[in-house]
Amino acid sequence: MSVREEFDRWAAEGRDRGMEERHWHTAKPILARMPVEAGETVLDLGSGSGYAARALRETKGAGRAYGLDGSAEMVRNARSYTDDPRVTFLQGEFGHLPFVDDSIDHCFSMEAFYYATDPGRTLEELHRVLRPGGTFFCAVNYYEENVHSHGWGANVDAGMTRWSRGTYRDAFRAAGFHVAEQDNVPDRETEIPPASEFPTDSWATREAMVERYRTYGTLLTVGVVP
Repeated sequence: MSVREEFDRWAAEGRDRGMEERHWHTAKPILARMPVEAGETVLDLGSGSGYAARALRETKGAGRAYGLDGSAEMVRNARSYTDDPRVTFLQGEFGHLPFVDDSIDHCFSMEAFYYATDPGRTLEELHRVLRPGGTFFCAVNYYEENVHSHGWGANVDAGMTRWSRGTYRDAFRAAGFHVAEQDNVPDRETEIPPASEFPTDSWATREAMVERYRTYGTLLTVGVVP
């Protein structure tokens, strides 16, 4: 099954809202860190339900917010969740972004980049459409150092690329970005039960759950166009 088909199914089942709720725990502090100024143009790559594009309009005063997703059903749902004329959702491919050169000020992507068919090509496309000084905030939970994520591919019937922290830095630089920062953003909102309640259906030990959410959290890599 293709990525598009997989997420068309998720959207049709209403699972886009559940994705939003889970991702918001670490997306929220990352969005707050983005240097978006009033009136600027932002792109949410792999926008799902569209929550990030809406948040950047509401909290940062972005002049125009675009959300791009490969799934037509995700795009259809996202459009239904807002009546803001300055928020636009598009179906498209990560490797062929439907924007002219130097037309986007900042890009955000949460739990989507690793679905790119050609991640290197996606970074090149982002470098093309971002203006000089523009940033790409790339957030992923599925990465090599997060051992708790390694089995996730079995739950998604679509291709996924699992890079290490170092590979992310190298790939950003190869595409022409400066790597401004890279760190782990902990999920401090997911409730972790006391040790007496383990094992659970999902976790053998409390220590493993703490490591997943509080230590590994979300890997954030920030690239800047020179």
